[in-house]
Amino acid sequence: MQFNWHNPYPTIRMPVMGRNIVSTSHPYAAQAGLKIMHQGGNAIDAAIAAAAALMIVEPVSNGLGSDCFAIVWDGEQLHGLNSSGVSPAAWNLDYFAAKYGRESNGFAKRPMRGWDSVTVPGALAGWQALHERFGSLPIANLLQPAIEIAERGHAVAPIVAHKWAAAASELASQPGFANAFMPKGRAPATGEMFDFPQAAKALKRLAQVGLRDFYEGEIAQAITAFAKEHGAAMSASDLANYKPDWVGTISTKVQGYDVHEIPPNGQGIGALIAMGILEQLDLAKYPVDGVESQHLQIEAMKLAFADVYRYVADPCSMEVSPSQMLNPDYLAQRARLIDPKKATHFPFGMPNTGGTIYLSAADEQGRMISFIQSNYMGFGSGVVEPNWGISFQNRGYGFSSDPTSPNVVAGNKRPFHTIIPAFLTKEVNGKTVPQMSFGVMGGDMQPQGHLQTLLRMLVYKQQPQAACDAPRWKVNRDFSLDVEANMSPETVKGLVEKGHILKKVEDPYMDFGSGQFIWRLSNAIADGYVAASDSRRDGLAAAF
Repeated sequence: MQFNWHNPYPTIRMPVMGRNIVSTSHPYAAQAGLKIMHQGGNAIDAAIAAAAALMIVEPVSNGLGSDCFAIVWDGEQLHGLNSSGVSPAAWNLDYFAAKYGRESNGFAKRPMRGWDSVTVPGALAGWQALHERFGSLPIANLLQPAIEIAERGHAVAPIVAHKWAAAASELASQPGFANAFMPKGRAPATGEMFDFPQAAKALKRLAQVGLRDFYEGEIAQAITAFAKEHGAAMSASDLANYKPDWVGTISTKVQGYDVHEIPPNGQGIGALIAMGILEQLDLAKYPVDGVESQHLQIEAMKLAFADVYRYVADPCSMEVSPSQMLNPDYLAQRARLIDPKKATHFPFGMPNTGGTIYLSAADEQGRMISFIQSNYMGFGSGVVEPNWGISFQNRGYGFSSDPTSPNVVAGNKRPFHTIIPAFLTKEVNGKTVPQMSFGVMGGDMQPQGHLQTLLRMLVYKQQPQAACDAPRWKVNRDFSLDVEANMSPETVKGLVEKGHILKKVEDPYMDFGSGQFIWRLSNAIADGYVAASDSRRDGLAAAF
Protein backbone atom coordinates (compact mmCIF):
# COMPACT_ATOMS: atom_id res chain seq x y z
CA MET A 1 0.00 0.00 0.00
CA GLN A 2 1.37 3.40 -1.01
CA PHE A 3 -0.47 5.84 1.21
CA ASN A 4 -0.85 9.51 0.44
CA TRP A 5 0.80 10.82 3.60
CA HIS A 6 -0.79 14.26 3.25
CA ASN A 7 -3.61 14.94 5.70
CA PRO A 8 -6.24 17.34 4.30
CA TYR A 9 -8.25 17.55 7.53
CA PRO A 10 -7.75 19.75 10.59
CA THR A 11 -6.01 17.59 13.18
CA ILE A 12 -3.99 17.65 16.35
CA ARG A 13 -2.53 14.20 15.70
CA MET A 14 0.31 12.86 13.61
CA PRO A 15 0.76 9.20 12.58
CA VAL A 16 3.08 7.37 15.00
CA MET A 17 5.59 4.79 13.83
CA GLY A 18 7.50 2.15 15.75
CA ARG A 19 8.26 -1.55 16.16
CA ASN A 20 6.15 -1.82 19.33
CA ILE A 21 2.96 0.25 19.57
CA VAL A 22 -0.02 0.61 21.89
CA SER A 23 -2.85 2.84 20.73
CA THR A 24 -5.71 3.64 23.12
CA SER A 25 -8.26 6.33 23.96
CA HIS A 26 -6.28 7.61 26.99
CA PRO A 27 -2.54 8.41 27.35
CA TYR A 28 -2.20 6.62 30.71
CA ALA A 29 -3.54 3.40 29.21
CA ALA A 30 -1.21 3.57 26.20
CA GLN A 31 1.72 4.15 28.56
CA ALA A 32 0.58 1.25 30.79
CA GLY A 33 0.72 -1.08 27.80
CA LEU A 34 4.06 0.29 26.66
CA LYS A 35 5.45 -0.16 30.18
CA ILE A 36 4.57 -3.85 30.02
CA MET A 37 6.30 -4.16 26.65
CA HIS A 38 9.43 -2.60 28.15
CA GLN A 39 9.29 -5.32 30.82
CA GLY A 40 9.36 -7.97 28.11
CA GLY A 41 5.64 -8.44 27.66
CA ASN A 42 4.08 -8.98 24.27
CA ALA A 43 1.22 -7.18 22.50
CA ILE A 44 -1.44 -9.27 24.26
CA ASP A 45 0.08 -8.58 27.68
CA ALA A 46 0.14 -4.88 26.78
CA ALA A 47 -3.51 -4.94 25.74
CA ILE A 48 -4.60 -6.45 29.06
CA ALA A 49 -2.58 -3.87 31.00
CA ALA A 50 -4.06 -1.05 28.90
CA ALA A 51 -7.57 -2.43 29.32
CA ALA A 52 -7.17 -2.54 33.11
CA ALA A 53 -5.86 1.03 33.16
CA LEU A 54 -8.77 2.24 31.02
CA MET A 55 -11.20 0.94 33.62
CA ILE A 56 -9.70 3.51 36.01
CA VAL A 57 -9.00 6.51 33.77
CA GLU A 58 -12.06 6.23 31.52
CA PRO A 59 -14.79 4.85 33.81
CA VAL A 60 -17.50 6.50 31.74
CA SER A 61 -16.78 3.92 29.06
CA ASN A 62 -15.84 0.73 30.89
CA GLY A 63 -15.28 -0.88 34.28
CA LEU A 64 -14.61 -4.15 36.07
CA GLY A 65 -18.15 -5.20 35.11
CA SER A 66 -17.61 -4.81 31.33
CA ASP A 67 -17.78 -7.22 28.42
CA CYS A 68 -15.01 -7.63 25.84
CA PHE A 69 -14.12 -9.05 22.44
CA ALA A 70 -10.72 -9.56 20.80
CA ILE A 71 -9.10 -10.57 17.53
CA VAL A 72 -5.50 -11.75 17.92
CA TRP A 73 -2.77 -12.42 15.36
CA ASP A 74 -0.39 -14.67 17.27
CA GLY A 75 2.39 -14.45 14.68
CA GLU A 76 1.01 -17.34 12.64
CA GLN A 77 -2.79 -17.23 12.58
CA LEU A 78 -5.88 -15.27 13.58
CA HIS A 79 -8.05 -15.98 16.64
CA GLY A 80 -11.40 -14.46 17.65
CA LEU A 81 -12.68 -14.24 21.24
CA ASN A 82 -16.26 -13.49 22.29
CA SER A 83 -16.33 -12.61 25.98
CA SER A 84 -19.72 -10.97 26.07
CA GLY A 85 -21.88 -11.99 29.01
CA VAL A 86 -25.02 -14.08 29.10
CA SER A 87 -28.25 -13.14 30.84
CA PRO A 88 -29.16 -14.38 34.31
CA ALA A 89 -30.90 -17.75 34.12
CA ALA A 90 -34.06 -16.29 35.68
CA TRP A 91 -34.64 -13.75 32.92
CA ASN A 92 -37.57 -14.18 30.55
CA LEU A 93 -40.49 -12.10 29.30
CA ASP A 94 -42.66 -13.06 32.28
CA TYR A 95 -39.94 -11.96 34.72
CA PHE A 96 -39.89 -8.45 33.26
CA ALA A 97 -43.65 -8.17 32.72
CA ALA A 98 -44.33 -9.12 36.34
CA LYS A 99 -41.76 -6.65 37.63
CA TYR A 100 -42.18 -3.68 35.26
CA GLY A 101 -45.50 -4.15 33.47
CA ARG A 102 -46.14 -3.98 29.74
CA GLU A 103 -45.90 -1.43 26.93
CA SER A 104 -48.98 -0.33 24.98
CA ASN A 105 -48.14 -2.99 22.36
CA GLY A 106 -48.25 -5.68 25.03
CA PHE A 107 -44.48 -6.23 25.14
CA ALA A 108 -42.83 -6.54 28.53
CA LYS A 109 -41.11 -3.38 29.75
CA ARG A 110 -37.40 -3.64 30.46
CA PRO A 111 -35.20 -1.02 32.14
CA MET A 112 -32.31 0.67 30.36
CA ARG A 113 -30.36 1.16 33.60
CA GLY A 114 -30.15 -0.57 36.97
CA TRP A 115 -29.57 -4.15 38.02
CA ASP A 116 -32.13 -5.61 35.60
CA SER A 117 -30.09 -4.39 32.65
CA VAL A 118 -26.94 -6.25 33.78
CA THR A 119 -25.80 -9.48 32.13
CA VAL A 120 -22.88 -11.51 33.48
CA PRO A 121 -19.76 -9.35 32.93
CA GLY A 122 -17.36 -11.05 30.54
CA ALA A 123 -14.31 -8.77 30.45
CA LEU A 124 -12.21 -10.37 33.19
CA ALA A 125 -12.92 -13.86 31.88
CA GLY A 126 -11.80 -12.56 28.50
CA TRP A 127 -8.54 -11.25 29.96
CA GLN A 128 -7.92 -14.65 31.51
CA ALA A 129 -8.62 -16.48 28.25
CA LEU A 130 -6.23 -14.18 26.37
CA HIS A 131 -3.56 -14.45 29.06
CA GLU A 132 -3.72 -18.23 29.33
CA ARG A 133 -3.35 -18.63 25.57
CA PHE A 134 -0.96 -15.83 24.63
CA GLY A 135 0.39 -14.08 27.74
CA SER A 136 4.06 -14.06 28.65
CA LEU A 137 4.20 -12.11 31.95
CA PRO A 138 2.31 -12.92 35.18
CA ILE A 139 -1.16 -11.39 35.42
CA ALA A 140 -0.06 -9.50 38.55
CA ASN A 141 2.48 -7.59 36.46
CA LEU A 142 -0.19 -6.65 33.93
CA LEU A 143 -2.56 -5.25 36.57
CA GLN A 144 0.08 -3.26 38.43
CA PRO A 145 -0.08 -0.06 36.31
CA ALA A 146 -3.84 0.15 36.82
CA ILE A 147 -3.47 -0.46 40.56
CA GLU A 148 -0.98 2.40 40.81
CA ILE A 149 -3.26 4.80 38.93
CA ALA A 150 -6.28 3.81 41.03
CA GLU A 151 -4.37 4.27 44.30
CA ARG A 152 -2.49 7.48 43.48
CA GLY A 153 -5.26 9.07 41.44
CA HIS A 154 -5.07 10.85 38.12
CA ALA A 155 -6.10 14.19 36.69
CA VAL A 156 -9.32 13.66 34.75
CA ALA A 157 -8.90 14.21 31.01
CA PRO A 158 -11.07 16.80 29.20
CA ILE A 159 -13.27 14.56 27.06
CA VAL A 160 -13.70 12.02 29.86
CA ALA A 161 -14.78 14.86 32.18
CA HIS A 162 -17.31 16.09 29.61
CA LYS A 163 -18.90 12.67 29.19
CA TRP A 164 -18.79 12.04 32.95
CA ALA A 165 -20.76 15.21 33.65
CA ALA A 166 -23.30 14.34 30.94
CA ALA A 167 -24.11 11.02 32.61
CA ALA A 168 -23.87 11.85 36.32
CA SER A 169 -27.27 13.42 36.92
CA GLU A 170 -29.12 10.56 35.24
CA LEU A 171 -27.28 7.87 37.18
CA ALA A 172 -26.87 9.48 40.60
CA SER A 173 -29.69 7.41 42.08
CA GLN A 174 -28.40 4.03 40.91
CA PRO A 175 -26.96 1.78 43.65
CA GLY A 176 -23.40 2.74 44.49
CA PHE A 177 -22.94 5.24 41.65
CA ALA A 178 -22.74 8.53 43.55
CA ASN A 179 -20.37 7.12 46.16
CA ALA A 180 -17.95 5.88 43.49
CA PHE A 181 -18.22 8.48 40.74
CA MET A 182 -19.51 11.65 42.41
CA PRO A 183 -17.04 11.94 45.31
CA LYS A 184 -17.84 15.63 45.87
CA GLY A 185 -21.49 15.31 45.00
CA ARG A 186 -20.78 15.90 41.30
CA ALA A 187 -18.69 14.61 38.42
CA PRO A 188 -14.98 15.52 38.64
CA ALA A 189 -13.95 18.52 36.55
CA THR A 190 -11.20 18.51 33.94
CA GLY A 191 -7.83 18.31 35.69
CA GLU A 192 -9.35 17.36 39.04
CA MET A 193 -7.79 14.39 40.78
CA PHE A 194 -9.80 11.18 40.95
CA ASP A 195 -8.68 8.09 42.83
CA PHE A 196 -10.52 4.79 43.00
CA PRO A 197 -9.36 2.83 46.07
CA GLN A 198 -12.18 0.26 45.82
CA ALA A 199 -11.12 -0.73 42.30
CA ALA A 200 -7.48 -0.79 43.41
CA LYS A 201 -8.48 -3.23 46.14
CA ALA A 202 -10.27 -5.44 43.60
CA LEU A 203 -7.37 -5.42 41.16
CA LYS A 204 -4.94 -6.30 43.97
CA ARG A 205 -7.04 -9.28 44.96
CA LEU A 206 -7.36 -10.42 41.35
CA ALA A 207 -3.60 -10.10 40.93
CA GLN A 208 -3.06 -12.19 44.05
CA VAL A 209 -5.63 -14.98 43.71
CA GLY A 210 -6.51 -14.92 40.00
CA LEU A 211 -9.18 -13.46 37.76
CA ARG A 212 -11.70 -16.26 38.41
CA ASP A 213 -12.26 -14.78 41.85
CA PHE A 214 -14.60 -12.39 40.07
CA TYR A 215 -16.80 -15.37 39.13
CA GLU A 216 -16.29 -17.89 41.93
CA GLY A 217 -14.54 -16.29 44.91
CA GLU A 218 -14.84 -13.47 47.41
CA ILE A 219 -15.60 -10.84 44.78
CA ALA A 220 -18.29 -13.06 43.26
CA GLN A 221 -19.91 -13.39 46.69
CA ALA A 222 -19.99 -9.61 47.04
CA ILE A 223 -21.60 -9.23 43.60
CA THR A 224 -24.37 -11.72 44.28
CA ALA A 225 -25.02 -10.27 47.74
CA PHE A 226 -25.34 -6.78 46.25
CA ALA A 227 -27.65 -8.08 43.53
CA LYS A 228 -29.85 -9.83 46.11
CA GLU A 229 -29.95 -6.68 48.25
CA HIS A 230 -31.47 -4.81 45.32
CA GLY A 231 -33.86 -7.54 44.18
CA ALA A 232 -31.90 -8.55 41.08
CA ALA A 233 -31.78 -11.97 39.46
CA MET A 234 -27.99 -12.35 39.18
CA SER A 235 -26.98 -15.50 41.08
CA ALA A 236 -23.81 -17.26 42.16
CA SER A 237 -24.39 -19.95 39.53
CA ASP A 238 -24.83 -17.31 36.80
CA LEU A 239 -21.34 -16.04 37.57
CA ALA A 240 -19.69 -19.41 38.20
CA ASN A 241 -21.03 -20.96 34.99
CA TYR A 242 -19.77 -18.20 32.72
CA LYS A 243 -17.07 -18.96 30.14
CA PRO A 244 -15.98 -16.95 27.09
CA ASP A 245 -15.91 -18.56 23.64
CA TRP A 246 -13.19 -18.77 21.01
CA VAL A 247 -15.31 -18.16 17.92
CA GLY A 248 -12.87 -17.37 15.10
CA THR A 249 -13.78 -14.57 12.70
CA ILE A 250 -16.05 -13.91 9.74
CA SER A 251 -14.70 -11.97 6.77
CA THR A 252 -15.29 -10.43 3.39
CA LYS A 253 -12.87 -9.30 0.69
CA VAL A 254 -12.40 -5.57 0.08
CA GLN A 255 -9.96 -4.21 -2.51
CA GLY A 256 -7.89 -7.39 -2.32
CA TYR A 257 -7.75 -7.48 1.49
CA ASP A 258 -9.74 -9.66 3.90
CA VAL A 259 -11.67 -7.71 6.53
CA HIS A 260 -12.36 -9.75 9.68
CA GLU A 261 -15.00 -9.25 12.36
CA ILE A 262 -16.27 -11.34 15.29
CA PRO A 263 -19.40 -13.32 14.30
CA PRO A 264 -22.79 -12.56 15.89
CA ASN A 265 -24.08 -11.83 18.57
CA GLY A 266 -22.12 -8.69 17.65
CA GLN A 267 -22.91 -6.23 14.86
CA GLY A 268 -19.54 -6.56 13.10
CA ILE A 269 -21.31 -8.41 10.31
CA GLY A 270 -22.99 -5.10 9.49
CA ALA A 271 -19.67 -3.58 8.43
CA LEU A 272 -18.93 -6.65 6.29
CA ILE A 273 -22.35 -6.51 4.61
CA ALA A 274 -21.93 -2.84 3.75
CA MET A 275 -18.38 -3.37 2.44
CA GLY A 276 -19.51 -6.38 0.41
CA ILE A 277 -22.29 -4.31 -1.15
CA LEU A 278 -19.86 -1.51 -2.02
CA GLU A 279 -17.49 -3.99 -3.66
CA GLN A 280 -20.22 -4.32 -6.29
CA LEU A 281 -19.93 -0.58 -7.04
CA ASP A 282 -17.05 1.50 -8.38
CA LEU A 283 -16.57 3.79 -5.41
CA ALA A 284 -13.12 4.97 -6.47
CA LYS A 285 -14.44 6.94 -9.45
CA TYR A 286 -16.01 9.47 -7.05
CA PRO A 287 -14.09 12.06 -4.96
CA VAL A 288 -13.40 10.81 -1.44
CA ASP A 289 -15.39 13.55 0.33
CA GLY A 290 -17.92 14.12 -2.44
CA VAL A 291 -21.63 13.58 -2.12
CA GLU A 292 -21.67 10.60 -4.52
CA SER A 293 -19.17 8.54 -2.52
CA GLN A 294 -20.75 9.40 0.81
CA HIS A 295 -24.27 8.68 -0.50
CA LEU A 296 -23.33 5.19 -1.70
CA GLN A 297 -21.64 4.38 1.62
CA ILE A 298 -24.65 5.62 3.60
CA GLU A 299 -27.08 3.58 1.50
CA ALA A 300 -24.92 0.44 1.87
CA MET A 301 -24.85 0.96 5.63
CA LYS A 302 -28.63 1.36 5.74
CA LEU A 303 -29.04 -1.90 3.83
CA ALA A 304 -26.69 -3.61 6.27
CA PHE A 305 -28.48 -2.28 9.35
CA ALA A 306 -31.85 -3.38 7.96
CA ASP A 307 -30.59 -6.97 8.04
CA VAL A 308 -28.55 -6.63 11.24
CA TYR A 309 -31.50 -5.33 13.27
CA ARG A 310 -33.72 -8.10 11.92
CA TYR A 311 -31.44 -11.13 12.15
CA VAL A 312 -28.47 -10.69 14.51
CA ALA A 313 -28.81 -12.33 17.92
CA ASP A 314 -27.20 -15.07 19.98
CA PRO A 315 -26.03 -17.57 17.32
CA CYS A 316 -28.18 -20.27 18.88
CA SER A 317 -31.29 -18.21 18.10
CA MET A 318 -30.49 -16.80 14.64
CA GLU A 319 -32.78 -17.74 11.76
CA VAL A 320 -30.05 -17.27 9.14
CA SER A 321 -26.31 -17.83 9.30
CA PRO A 322 -23.56 -15.23 8.84
CA SER A 323 -22.47 -17.01 5.65
CA GLN A 324 -25.96 -16.62 4.23
CA MET A 325 -26.01 -12.92 5.12
CA LEU A 326 -22.58 -12.46 3.47
CA ASN A 327 -23.28 -14.55 0.36
CA PRO A 328 -21.87 -12.56 -2.63
CA ASP A 329 -24.96 -13.23 -4.75
CA TYR A 330 -27.19 -11.92 -1.97
CA LEU A 331 -25.02 -8.83 -1.49
CA ALA A 332 -25.07 -8.17 -5.25
CA GLN A 333 -28.86 -8.40 -5.12
CA ARG A 334 -28.94 -5.90 -2.24
CA ALA A 335 -26.51 -3.57 -4.04
CA ARG A 336 -28.94 -3.31 -6.98
CA LEU A 337 -31.46 -1.67 -4.63
CA ILE A 338 -29.26 1.42 -4.25
CA ASP A 339 -30.36 4.41 -6.31
CA PRO A 340 -27.32 6.68 -6.90
CA LYS A 341 -29.63 9.67 -7.26
CA LYS A 342 -31.76 9.41 -4.12
CA ALA A 343 -31.95 8.07 -0.59
CA THR A 344 -34.10 5.01 0.03
CA HIS A 345 -35.60 3.50 3.18
CA PHE A 346 -34.74 -0.18 2.83
CA PRO A 347 -36.59 -3.12 4.38
CA PHE A 348 -34.62 -6.13 5.58
CA GLY A 349 -33.78 -8.73 2.95
CA MET A 350 -34.34 -12.46 2.78
CA PRO A 351 -31.01 -14.31 2.62
CA ASN A 352 -31.22 -17.79 1.18
CA THR A 353 -31.80 -20.10 4.12
CA GLY A 354 -29.81 -23.41 4.31
CA GLY A 355 -20.15 3.79 26.44
CA THR A 356 -16.91 1.51 24.96
CA ILE A 357 -13.11 1.59 24.81
CA TYR A 358 -11.14 0.26 21.89
CA LEU A 359 -7.41 -0.37 21.88
CA SER A 360 -4.85 -1.96 19.63
CA ALA A 361 -1.32 -3.20 20.22
CA ALA A 362 1.45 -4.72 18.10
CA ASP A 363 4.93 -5.95 18.91
CA GLU A 364 8.17 -6.51 17.04
CA GLN A 365 7.68 -10.28 16.97
CA GLY A 366 4.66 -9.69 14.72
CA ARG A 367 1.86 -10.26 17.25
CA MET A 368 -1.11 -7.90 16.95
CA ILE A 369 -4.34 -7.56 18.92
CA SER A 370 -7.59 -5.75 18.24
CA PHE A 371 -9.40 -5.43 21.60
CA ILE A 372 -12.60 -3.76 22.76
CA GLN A 373 -14.43 -3.64 26.09
CA SER A 374 -17.43 -1.65 27.23
CA ASN A 375 -20.03 -0.85 29.82
CA TYR A 376 -22.34 0.64 27.11
CA MET A 377 -24.26 3.93 27.07
CA GLY A 378 -21.88 5.79 29.37
CA PHE A 379 -21.30 4.05 32.74
CA GLY A 380 -23.54 1.17 31.63
CA SER A 381 -26.20 0.22 34.17
CA GLY A 382 -25.02 2.87 36.65
CA VAL A 383 -24.80 0.15 39.30
CA VAL A 384 -21.51 0.06 41.25
CA GLU A 385 -20.70 -2.60 43.84
CA PRO A 386 -19.38 -0.48 46.74
CA ASN A 387 -16.68 -2.68 48.29
CA TRP A 388 -14.80 -3.55 45.10
CA GLY A 389 -15.65 -0.64 42.80
CA ILE A 390 -17.27 -2.81 40.14
CA SER A 391 -19.31 -0.73 37.68
CA PHE A 392 -21.59 -2.97 35.65
CA GLN A 393 -22.55 -2.87 31.99
CA ASN A 394 -26.17 -2.68 30.83
CA ARG A 395 -25.93 -5.07 27.90
CA GLY A 396 -29.23 -6.69 28.85
CA TYR A 397 -30.90 -3.64 27.36
CA GLY A 398 -29.76 -4.97 23.98
CA PHE A 399 -32.38 -7.74 24.09
CA SER A 400 -35.79 -7.41 22.46
CA SER A 401 -39.16 -7.80 24.19
CA ASP A 402 -40.77 -8.96 20.95
CA PRO A 403 -41.52 -12.68 21.44
CA THR A 404 -41.10 -13.27 17.69
CA SER A 405 -37.58 -11.78 17.56
CA PRO A 406 -34.53 -14.06 17.52
CA ASN A 407 -33.09 -11.54 20.00
CA VAL A 408 -35.95 -11.91 22.49
CA VAL A 409 -34.83 -11.83 26.13
CA ALA A 410 -34.29 -15.25 27.74
CA GLY A 411 -32.07 -16.84 30.36
CA ASN A 412 -28.44 -17.85 29.68
CA LYS A 413 -28.48 -16.00 26.35
CA ARG A 414 -26.19 -13.39 24.81
CA PRO A 415 -27.94 -10.17 23.70
CA PHE A 416 -27.37 -8.25 20.48
CA HIS A 417 -24.04 -6.54 21.06
CA THR A 418 -22.62 -3.32 19.64
CA ILE A 419 -18.90 -3.59 20.45
CA ILE A 420 -16.77 -5.04 17.67
CA PRO A 421 -13.00 -5.35 17.12
CA ALA A 422 -11.78 -5.68 13.53
CA PHE A 423 -8.71 -6.91 11.70
CA LEU A 424 -7.30 -6.76 8.18
CA THR A 425 -5.22 -9.47 6.48
CA LYS A 426 -3.90 -10.04 2.97
CA GLU A 427 -2.77 -13.03 0.91
CA VAL A 428 0.88 -12.67 -0.14
CA ASN A 429 2.41 -15.49 -2.18
CA GLY A 430 -0.28 -17.86 -0.96
CA LYS A 431 0.25 -17.02 2.70
CA THR A 432 -2.01 -14.96 4.98
CA VAL A 433 -0.21 -11.98 6.51
CA PRO A 434 -1.55 -9.45 9.04
CA GLN A 435 -2.09 -5.90 7.83
CA MET A 436 -3.97 -3.86 10.43
CA SER A 437 -5.67 -4.20 13.80
CA PHE A 438 -8.35 -1.54 14.13
CA GLY A 439 -11.65 -0.53 15.62
CA VAL A 440 -13.95 2.42 16.21
CA MET A 441 -15.82 2.52 19.52
CA GLY A 442 -19.22 4.11 20.01
CA GLY A 443 -22.45 2.06 19.96
CA ASP A 444 -24.12 1.86 16.55
CA MET A 445 -21.33 4.04 15.15
CA GLN A 446 -18.89 1.15 15.27
CA PRO A 447 -19.61 -0.69 11.99
CA GLN A 448 -20.15 2.69 10.34
CA GLY A 449 -16.75 3.85 11.57
CA HIS A 450 -15.15 0.63 10.33
CA LEU A 451 -16.70 1.17 6.92
CA GLN A 452 -15.81 4.84 6.52
CA THR A 453 -12.23 4.71 7.79
CA LEU A 454 -11.28 1.48 6.02
CA LEU A 455 -12.62 2.58 2.64
CA ARG A 456 -10.65 5.80 2.94
CA MET A 457 -7.48 3.75 3.38
CA LEU A 458 -8.12 0.95 0.87
CA VAL A 459 -10.02 2.76 -1.89
CA TYR A 460 -8.66 6.29 -1.57
CA LYS A 461 -5.18 5.52 -0.14
CA GLN A 462 -5.52 7.95 2.76
CA GLN A 463 -3.01 7.30 5.53
CA PRO A 464 -4.51 6.01 8.82
CA GLN A 465 -4.46 9.29 10.73
CA ALA A 466 -6.09 11.18 7.85
CA ALA A 467 -8.74 8.46 7.50
CA CYS A 468 -9.31 8.73 11.25
CA ASP A 469 -9.56 12.55 11.23
CA ALA A 470 -11.92 12.84 8.26
CA PRO A 471 -15.52 13.97 8.95
CA ARG A 472 -18.01 11.19 9.57
CA TRP A 473 -21.71 10.58 9.16
CA LYS A 474 -23.91 8.35 11.29
CA VAL A 475 -27.04 6.43 10.33
CA ASN A 476 -29.44 6.53 13.29
CA ARG A 477 -31.76 3.72 14.38
CA ASP A 478 -34.65 5.39 12.51
CA PHE A 479 -32.41 5.57 9.39
CA SER A 480 -32.16 9.34 9.57
CA LEU A 481 -28.68 10.80 9.21
CA ASP A 482 -26.39 12.76 11.49
CA VAL A 483 -23.26 14.44 10.13
CA GLU A 484 -20.19 15.80 11.84
CA ALA A 485 -19.93 19.59 11.99
CA ASN A 486 -16.76 19.72 9.90
CA MET A 487 -18.24 17.90 6.91
CA SER A 488 -18.20 19.98 3.72
CA PRO A 489 -21.36 22.15 3.46
CA GLU A 490 -21.56 21.24 -0.24
CA THR A 491 -21.56 17.53 0.60
CA VAL A 492 -24.19 17.98 3.30
CA LYS A 493 -26.36 20.00 0.89
CA GLY A 494 -25.97 17.30 -1.75
CA LEU A 495 -27.03 14.57 0.69
CA VAL A 496 -30.15 16.53 1.65
CA GLU A 497 -30.98 17.02 -2.02
CA LYS A 498 -30.78 13.24 -2.50
CA GLY A 499 -33.43 12.84 0.19
CA HIS A 500 -31.37 12.02 3.27
CA ILE A 501 -33.11 13.24 6.41
CA LEU A 502 -30.66 15.06 8.65
CA LYS A 503 -31.47 14.75 12.31
CA LYS A 504 -29.15 15.94 15.04
CA VAL A 505 -29.12 13.24 17.70
CA GLU A 506 -27.98 14.40 21.13
CA ASP A 507 -25.55 11.68 22.08
CA PRO A 508 -22.84 13.08 24.37
CA TYR A 509 -21.36 9.64 25.06
CA MET A 510 -21.16 7.87 21.71
CA ASP A 511 -21.21 10.81 19.21
CA PHE A 512 -19.21 9.88 16.06
CA GLY A 513 -17.06 7.21 17.63
CA SER A 514 -13.35 7.03 18.31
CA GLY A 515 -10.85 4.77 16.58
CA GLN A 516 -7.39 3.31 16.99
CA PHE A 517 -5.48 1.89 14.02
CA ILE A 518 -2.17 0.01 13.74
CA TRP A 519 -1.04 -0.70 10.16
CA ARG A 520 1.89 -2.99 9.39
CA LEU A 521 4.29 -1.06 7.15
CA SER A 522 5.57 -4.01 5.11
CA ASN A 523 5.83 -7.78 5.05
CA ALA A 524 9.07 -7.49 7.03
CA ILE A 525 8.22 -7.41 10.74
CA ALA A 526 11.35 -5.37 11.48
CA ASP A 527 9.98 -2.47 9.44
CA GLY A 528 7.40 -1.91 12.16
CA TYR A 529 4.00 -0.23 12.13
CA VAL A 530 2.24 3.10 11.78
CA ALA A 531 -0.52 3.95 14.24
CA ALA A 532 -3.33 6.49 14.41
CA SER A 533 -5.32 7.56 17.47
CA ASP A 534 -8.62 9.41 17.23
CA SER A 535 -8.69 13.04 18.36
CA ARG A 536 -12.36 12.61 19.28
CA ARG A 537 -11.07 11.17 22.58
CA ASP A 538 -8.14 11.90 24.86
CA GLY A 539 -6.13 9.12 23.23
CA LEU A 540 -2.52 8.38 22.41
CA ALA A 541 -0.52 6.06 20.18
CA ALA A 542 2.76 5.34 22.01
CA ALA A 543 5.68 3.50 20.46
CA PHE A 544 9.31 2.46 20.74
